[in-house]
Amino acid sequence: MKATEFIKSRNIKNILFFSLMVFLFSCQNIDKKSTEKTDGFTHVEWSKNAVIYEVNVRQFTPEGTFAAFEEHLPRLKEMGVDILWLMPIHPIGEKNRKGSLGSYYSVKDYKAVNPEFGDMNDFVNLVDKAHELGMYVILDWVANHTAWDNKMIEEHPEWYTKDSLGNFVSPFDWSDVVDLNFENDALQDYMIGALKFWIEKANIDGYRCDVAGMVPVEFWDKARIELDKIKPVFMLAEAEEVKHHKNAFDMSYGWEFHHIMNEIAKGNKNANDAEKYFIKNDNNYHEDAYRMYFTSNHDENSWNGTEFERMGDAAKTFAVFSFMIPGMPLIYSGQETALNKRLAFFEKDTIIWGEIKLEKFYKNLIQIKKKNKALWNGTSGGKLVRINSSDDENIFAFIREKQGNKIFAIFNFSGENQNVTFEGDKFIGEYINAFSGKEVKFLPKEKFELEPWGYFVFEGK
Repeated sequence: MKATEFIKSRNIKNILFFSLMVFLFSCQNIDKKSTEKTDGFTHVEWSKNAVIYEVNVRQFTPEGTFAAFEEHLPRLKEMGVDILWLMPIHPIGEKNRKGSLGSYYSVKDYKAVNPEFGDMNDFVNLVDKAHELGMYVILDWVANHTAWDNKMIEEHPEWYTKDSLGNFVSPFDWSDVVDLNFENDALQDYMIGALKFWIEKANIDGYRCDVAGMVPVEFWDKARIELDKIKPVFMLAEAEEVKHHKNAFDMSYGWEFHHIMNEIAKGNKNANDAEKYFIKNDNNYHEDAYRMYFTSNHDENSWNGTEFERMGDAAKTFAVFSFMIPGMPLIYSGQETALNKRLAFFEKDTIIWGEIKLEKFYKNLIQIKKKNKALWNGTSGGKLVRINSSDDENIFAFIREKQGNKIFAIFNFSGENQNVTFEGDKFIGEYINAFSGKEVKFLPKEKFELEPWGYFVFEGK
């Protein structure tokens, strides 16, 4: 019950008593929002400094199978990837299908494997191999809707949303899927059972939950409790809602900041807009709420363009930035090979790997993040403290510190050369350039010259 509802339902004595108790409780817990993790779970230890990689199985190899993708695991491990997020692996509906192969997110059977990818043994082998290499696997889970030919629609039509005429409905313009009605308790029980199935059958490590905000948070809360009874899991919400971090999810999407980065790259926003976002984020989310930041993912790549289309010369700048700010960075399939084409969503469209020219670039970023505790996730890492300069509109500089580890990062959010002087003394000290290895010492009123979209990352000695 909200405080306002409570007050309306009590007399003046109870109002005064309630107010006193709230005051006393607040005094004892003034820092509770910023220090308390969650009510219902703790993050799995291996997520503290993890990096996540999204796997598009269909497009990853010419074969488009689990077995073919498995051959890439040693390379991804060498690059430093920790969490493999596999886009939905289930059989795809044929009724009202879009394109010749259909959408991964049109699920025909929640407890089966898409035969295009292989069979259950192939999938289990893939998970086992990832675990042997010290990586973790989370599955993309589509709880909000099913394919039109999912057997549930005939066996349990009451589990679906219907219009005033009793017709099944699609969410938005997603005509290849049918909306589920989570007001039905039996549906919730079935879905939790299906979620448990993959942990028990294949020993997966958690889920990325598609359009999580379109499913009641109470369902996710209940599901998390049941999943953690089997093994501690990692949960990612494709949503941007504070309530998801209370009990159900470890991490949520940083969609808003993704769009801010795109707008900065276009010249429509600047470094001060980035600072406003981080202030708002810190005010809304508790400190141990992981946020996921990215320059691309399957939605962005297919529908809005590659990072090079959207960000141009700023693409690598924002990739570095996503590794330095508080949160977990995401790498999408093919980004390490500088993929500069939109992958078809409903057809076969294989990634051409070739030279894999940015593999070393991402490997270096991952190594910097892993070894420097200031860059770890949630409360395991350091807070972002902005360092003001003579040009705050174009330059975003900040420090992060944790347990003797320190990062001083400087970014030019413009396509012009910038000469700036930094204010204050928080950045003063001796550092090592994280990319060149050179030792440097910074003094008050330090001056910097940055190339267009240039950046520096310094680690405290």
